[in-house]
Amino acid sequence: MKTFKILSIGIVLAGILLALQAPPRSVAQGPPAPGQPPDQQGNAPDPPGRVARLHQSIGSVSFQPGGEGDWVQAMPNRPLTTGDNLWADKDSRAELQIGSTSVRMDSETSLTLLELDDRTTQLRLSQGSLILRVRHLDDEDQFEVDTPNSAFVIHRSGEYRVDVNGAGNETDVTVREGRGQVTGGGASYDVVAGQRARFTGTDQLDHEIDQIPPRDAFDQYAFGRDDQEDRSESSNYVSPEMTGADDLDEYGHWRYVADYGPVWTPVGVAPGWAPYRVGHWVFVEPWGWTWVEDEPWGFAPFHYGRWAFVGGGWCWAPGPMVVRPVYAPAFVAFVGGGGFAVGGGAGVAWFPLAPREVFVPWYRTSPGYVNNVNITNTRVSVTQVTNVYNTTIINNNTTNVNRITYVNQHVSNAVTAVSHDTFANARPVNSNLVKVDDRQIANAPVVRSIPVQPVKQSVMGAGRPATVRPPAAVVNRQVVATRTPTPPRASFEQRQTAANVRTETPGKPQPAGRPENQPARPAPSTRLEEQGTARPQEANTPRPENTRPEAAPVQETQRPSVPRPPSAEGGHPLVKPAPPVQERPEQQRGEAQKFNNWQQHYSPPKAAPRPASPPKPEKPHK
Repeated sequence: MKTFKILSIGIVLAGILLALQAPPRSVAQGPPAPGQPPDQQGNAPDPPGRVARLHQSIGSVSFQPGGEGDWVQAMPNRPLTTGDNLWADKDSRAELQIGSTSVRMDSETSLTLLELDDRTTQLRLSQGSLILRVRHLDDEDQFEVDTPNSAFVIHRSGEYRVDVNGAGNETDVTVREGRGQVTGGGASYDVVAGQRARFTGTDQLDHEIDQIPPRDAFDQYAFGRDDQEDRSESSNYVSPEMTGADDLDEYGHWRYVADYGPVWTPVGVAPGWAPYRVGHWVFVEPWGWTWVEDEPWGFAPFHYGRWAFVGGGWCWAPGPMVVRPVYAPAFVAFVGGGGFAVGGGAGVAWFPLAPREVFVPWYRTSPGYVNNVNITNTRVSVTQVTNVYNTTIINNNTTNVNRITYVNQHVSNAVTAVSHDTFANARPVNSNLVKVDDRQIANAPVVRSIPVQPVKQSVMGAGRPATVRPPAAVVNRQVVATRTPTPPRASFEQRQTAANVRTETPGKPQPAGRPENQPARPAPSTRLEEQGTARPQEANTPRPENTRPEAAPVQETQRPSVPRPPSAEGGHPLVKPAPPVQERPEQQRGEAQKFNNWQQHYSPPKAAPRPASPPKPEKPHK
């Protein structure tokens, strides 16, 4: 624990150092994207360093991106973030991972990620059952499960179960290990290890304390998954907070490579396999274009660390073992700038970044974020990150990117190219590859932006339209919360409309047309609108490379506000604040009696002996 704290302090100090080294203008981030709330200075905040990952689905599991009305079949490895919804249908189950935390869903369970960022995990459980294994919880972390009649706040790491009945008027909270507090109906109740607390009613809660019942099939499933996680060999090489790392043991092996340290090599991949090729691209706010790998192990190696080509094969270098590495949508560099002609249209090409190469995001960020996303995922100096960021982003020097020697750009078969339509419509990359001459690729310019506008399919992803979805009564059921989550983001169509419509300010003259021979006015270089993914425009209409829309004078035009779903001012339409807790002496005496009765019958569980792990079979080495 002391080592983790020291590492955390080191990362923070490194971020401060970067901010001090950068020139004053480098802190400008540009306005927030449509639907993204601004910070106190009006800039877009940095994206979170954490996401959830759909680790496993059994049966029929449906997914709805935040703000959208359509449901699709849930796809493994799809990054999930604030606002996203999941539904496990009858006789179905699902498992999410958020760093070292596991969230399991039982049959007929509706789950919403109300808030997910570096410090907050707020879940909406409107019906069904969740089992949560929280392995790490810092003092600043907030973990809350909101149900139709109460809010459960977890105070310690441990094993928890929350059940909500079909009518939404009963919540059962079971604590096997840990401690938490339930708030609702104007009262709050502590729930400690060894208790099952039942809360019935809505405006006023009735509270009962029971012993933990025997394990049912859902418990057995969850504890079986826990045992698999506990036997992970990869925990010796990566942070436990790296989402998806426990899959690596089954599908590859670890070895030591000079200059890189411990690296992981996948086994059983097809000939000609390369990183970031067996999967598809989706558009996930606030990062924009995001890679989704199809292989079951394909999360950690594509959102953390770097890839290297060693001894005729690919290996993954996870980087320093820090407390919590910062998630990225894909550690790749794009080449060509849409200059590849594919079927009469522009193509898109990319290659994986190698160890010690600086990742420059295509989405809005601060310099501190760029520093942290690099130093937590590869062994690179703060000075190197600062130099690359300041030169290519702050000074808008696009030629500097091409002075950098990117190792993997010159590795045979390392660059992947597809058509614009394949990229934008979340189609499988591996079955839609475009052959591009190796010499052309090796000499192609490295670009900072992705010349593809998202369409609706980019947001929905590769999942087929869902045949099952939660009942309307469950979807629209409000839950009780102790904290106000971020309001739901607007749908893709609403964001698209807001990005394309400009409202003229009354009383201001129209800007005069530009003379024929006068060059366009350059847009401000500090806006990551030009640095990263462009805002949504017309479907399937890519913006030509190296062209930018002329910036209208700030005093003459203004961007319209983004429509949002109806909600209370500053709130969330599906969340109501818990009533203030009131002191009730008679109730407190009754609760003391309930606790004493429970304690008289409580017997601390004995630690069950773990079966000896069977010897692992030898895995082939390449």
